Amino acid sequence: QVQLVESGGGSVQAGGSLKLSCAAYGYTVGTVYMGWFRQAPGKEREGVAVIWPRGDFAVYADSVKGRFTISRDSAQNTVYLIMDRLQPADTAMYYCAAGRGGAWYALKPDDDNYWGQGTQVTVSS
Repeated sequence: QVQLVESGGGSVQAGGSLKLSCAAYGYTVGTVYMGWFRQAPGKEREGVAVIWPRGDFAVYADSVKGRFTISRDSAQNTVYLIMDRLQPADTAMYYCAAGRGGAWYALKPDDDNYWGQGTQVTVSS
């Protein structure tokens, strides 16, 4: 059974950093796209970052370019999101996703991919 488990969320002040982790169970991270998505209260879900199956390419939302980095550890079967220079606008529930359906290159995977339960990130000013 495929399962994604996120961790690493928390509360930080503006300018701080957090590292999110997404541990994958039931498949190998190198076989599918994986990414991070977020949803703030009252807003639609938006793509943050996606890493290609081979791990040799990634795309980022314009709002996080230069501040966030997505990476993966094949040995740990885990994908990470390192978030630096956090801003209050980054406050949201962050979700990990994995799969192949949809436009992953445009940060828009289909809903029927695999999704984690989410981890909350709160940035105070």
